[in-house]
Formats: sequence, structure tokens, C-alpha cells
Amino acid sequence: MTKDSTNKDNISKDSGAFRTIGELSKELNIKPHILRYWEDQFGMLQPLKRAGSRRHYRPEDVEMVKTINRLLNEEGYTIKGARKYLTSRKNRQTAPVVPDNQDQPALPMAATVNKDNGQIVKDLKMVRDKLSSALNQA
Repeated sequence: MTKDSTNKDNISKDSGAFRTIGELSKELNIKPHILRYWEDQFGMLQPLKRAGSRRHYRPEDVEMVKTINRLLNEEGYTIKGARKYLTSRKNRQTAPVVPDNQDQPALPMAATVNKDNGQIVKDLKMVRDKLSSALNQA
């Protein structure tokens, strides 16, 4: 077998390499039209588009697609729920990190929480009981 006749399917790309939509589709077993649909639904998924609108997925795009696939197809999220999850995760990652300052006291623990907690728990139990009763009657 000559060097020119090697099968392209047997060649695996480096994890940091860009992938075309076809390569990503084969790698993750997700049809290309699904990947294009996810681009419309998840604004944070924006592969590079080169000449002729050819998509090139960066390593971070590949990770995003893997996460979306896991949320939708393994964990049962809806598209709206997955979008919300990814947005909240992104916000947490970009939140400013507050350095530890030993001069400031720690936040108070649960021992000093509002005394109304007992009433809130009672109200929640009452609502739970009403819902349970309504479900049993249905």
C-alpha cells in the first residue's frame, strides 16, 4: 500500500485540530443537519466559517457539541433547558473571582438564619399535602 492510498477514515486528528462538519459528524455519530440546527439553537456554538461557508469546529466547539449532545440525548434536557444550563454555566465561569481576604469575617452559617424558616417549612408541607391530595383524587 502506498502512502497516497491510505484510507482517510483511519487517520485520527490531533485533539487540538479543527474539524469539518463531516469529520465531527462521523466522530460523534451526529448527522450534519443536526449540528447545523444546534448552531441555530445555541448561540454560543459558532464554528469558524471559511470559503464557501465551510464550517471548521475548534476544540472548544467540539467540547460544546459534546456537552449539548450529552445534555439532550443522555440527560434528557430540552433544547430550552440545555440552552439555559449552558448559559448559566458560562456566566459562572466568567464571574469575577473574589480573592480570599482573611481580614474579613466569614459569612454567617445557618444558625443565624431568619426565624421565619419554621413557618416557611410548615407552609411548604401544607402545599405538598394539598398537591398530594389533588393527585390522589385525579
